[in-house]
Amino acid sequence: MRSPAQLQTFLANPNLAKIPTPEQVKKLPKALLHDHLDGGLRPETIIELADEIGYKKLPSKDPIELAKWFEEACNSKSLVRYLETFDHTIAVMRTPKALRRVARECAIDLARDGVVYAEVRGAPELFTGSDMSMEDVVKETIIGFSEGVEIAQDEGNLIRVESLLCGMRQNNLSKQVAELVVKFRDRGVVGFDIAGPEDGFPPTLQQDVFDYLRREMAHFTIHAGEAYGLPSIWEAIQLCGAERLGHGVRIIDDIDRSGSEIKLGRLASYLRDRRIPLELCPTSNLQTGAAQSFGEHPIGILNELRFRVTLNTDNRLMSATSMSNEMNQCVKHFNWNFSDLQRVTINALKSAFIPFEERLEIIEKVVKPRFAEISAQ
Repeated sequence: MRSPAQLQTFLANPNLAKIPTPEQVKKLPKALLHDHLDGGLRPETIIELADEIGYKKLPSKDPIELAKWFEEACNSKSLVRYLETFDHTIAVMRTPKALRRVARECAIDLARDGVVYAEVRGAPELFTGSDMSMEDVVKETIIGFSEGVEIAQDEGNLIRVESLLCGMRQNNLSKQVAELVVKFRDRGVVGFDIAGPEDGFPPTLQQDVFDYLRREMAHFTIHAGEAYGLPSIWEAIQLCGAERLGHGVRIIDDIDRSGSEIKLGRLASYLRDRRIPLELCPTSNLQTGAAQSFGEHPIGILNELRFRVTLNTDNRLMSATSMSNEMNQCVKHFNWNFSDLQRVTINALKSAFIPFEERLEIIEKVVKPRFAEISAQ
């Protein structure tokens, strides 16, 4: 039996009730809110950049073997081990030329996968050195994205890429990063995030940063509810004022599914009632142990319960994934149809950190028409 929302969608466009094929999924417009710049490099690029700077620590200089190594190293079920793989990608990104190239290729690769809007995040402090300050990192990243968008357009692919700047939980540079967010807003940067190990580094350790961002009316999301549980989510929302949750998958711990009727706890109810977006990254979550299999991932039930679910890649290299792959897995394991995929796409755009009218334009002029066209094929 269809829910009222599903029935309304079906009556408006019966084609959206169909199950898409992988070929159709590839053509669908996609919106991405949670993608790490240093987690999406092409293996070939890593090898070439390593050669340029004399970096000798790569586990392989064969692109196929290197890609396989990253994926296998990240299948440890440990967030700490997962994060260690970034040592290699960060090491080769610490020059202006390299950073600009990685950002440029990121935009091109996302566009080729059908992504029409993306917010890509990175921590400026990770790429600084003799060649770049944190401000330089921001500038080079923005330039790289712009170059990639132009190349994508030449290839016939429409995409808009914005930057999120990350502070690292375990360090004390987040205030400087937040100031760069304010300085570069309306110039390619749309918001702030805090990343790094959750356990032992609650977001409230940097409460002053979030207070500053709120005073400046700047947007921010917080990694919470990935490796750590409900207290992390509660702090991020109630004390820090997060507009979105990076992952937030552990909200499932506040949903009782043991009986015949599903019961939401107070935090889960608040999250759903306030329409706080969840930046869910299923394949990544499998690697860090948040779920044992894709079919058991909470995104299925959270979508059914109408949380503000968004679908994301997190780290395309480490997870050997793409937006098309994440969508195809949801179709395969949860029987998602065009309507489900359109919903999470629109959810992402509703939750984006760009002005309302610009979000609405992408939804009405790009997403809905293309979903209608492709579902009718």
